[in-house]
Amino acid sequence: MIQELDKDNLADIVNENDVVMVQYSASWCGNCRIMKPKFKKLASENEGVAFVIADAEKFPQSRQLANVSNLPTFAAFKAGQLVGQVQTNKFDPLIDLFNETTRN
Repeated sequence: MIQELDKDNLADIVNENDVVMVQYSASWCGNCRIMKPKFKKLASENEGVAFVIADAEKFPQSRQLANVSNLPTFAAFKAGQLVGQVQTNKFDPLIDLFNETTRN
């Protein structure tokens, strides 16, 4: 499942799902646009995980959940808690974060 936030409700999604992967992005961010199809592909291959794209500028409360300071940032939540994040424009660190989060 992949969802693009249309309101500042990431906290609800994190609390309603066991594992949530988030891409924090912004409309002006070129690297965010480069990573978005890769993030969507990862989502399509992992149906048991909630994938969310959050505009870090439109949704400040959602951004605060992971203390995002650079874009793109990918954050992993498990059982309602932030368990890891990576600021990257490369696919391998995103895969590593995903694997570390879903392994246990």
